[in-house]
Amino acid sequence: MDRMQLKALAKINLGLDVLRRREDGYHEVRMIMQTVHIFDQLQLEKKQDTGISVRTNLYYLPENENNLVYKAAKLLWDEFGLPGGISIQLKKYIPVAAGMAGGSSDAAAVLFGMNRMYDLGLSMEELMQRGVKIGADVPYCIMRGTALAEGIGEVLSPLPPMPPCTILVAKPGIGVSTRFVFENLKANELESHPDIDGMLDALKNQDLKALAGHMTLGNVLETVTIPAYPVIQKLKDAMIRGGALATLMSGSGPTVFGIFDSRQAAKRAYGALKRGHLAKQVFLTTPYNIRSFLYNSNIRNSKKGG
Repeated sequence: MDRMQLKALAKINLGLDVLRRREDGYHEVRMIMQTVHIFDQLQLEKKQDTGISVRTNLYYLPENENNLVYKAAKLLWDEFGLPGGISIQLKKYIPVAAGMAGGSSDAAAVLFGMNRMYDLGLSMEELMQRGVKIGADVPYCIMRGTALAEGIGEVLSPLPPMPPCTILVAKPGIGVSTRFVFENLKANELESHPDIDGMLDALKNQDLKALAGHMTLGNVLETVTIPAYPVIQKLKDAMIRGGALATLMSGSGPTVFGIFDSRQAAKRAYGALKRGHLAKQVFLTTPYNIRSFLYNSNIRNSKKGG
């Protein structure tokens, strides 16, 4: 196997709580992660000359060791002393710096793909152990589906799948620094916390409306990001007016998503956001609950001279 094509899927946070800031500077979290059908495309191909080459479709993305896909390839390259080289073509569609783990999902895809291409024999758990060295979200992006994330995000527990629904995703034309958000979060002074346990019960009972009800105050990072970027609240309000059961900022933002039990209402809200000026990128999507890359990878063997 010397060529592989993969889809790297985005995530949203159905709930995000920060419990405390640890002595090492990291924040201890408790959050519910959900994969959605928005994805980047990657092609991995072996090459005879030594080294790692990365090409992307966005001019402003780094194509060197500052890109997470490069870091993922190099991690396995150094550990296993792999022969020759590898070329990585990355087509980005997940919004960048948007709280949707696009870069982490790309890195997860590279770890998965190289493990198969070079027959390294690493289990999913072993890939996740390596992934956390690249970023806290990478282990989840290897696992996928619906999961409870604890610790700094690397302690994962699979959950029942999210009930069927339509999800409207909107990213305003701004970028938000994750460092800025966490540095300004007063974790020890938070007056309220999301009901993560209530969300877990709703997932167990496959009750979408109960899940949405518990999501009302579901992301404590909004206490930092919304005052700094009021457009996030405007997007949330627009989705509620459009019929969303609940809306939330994903991760550290600025992406906002709304959960709809009516696809028709979601399509109308999508059209309204597309016609407006609040969002730069708008998507209609659904939950993704298959855990393995195997189900949405396209593996091809290429032949020399063929």
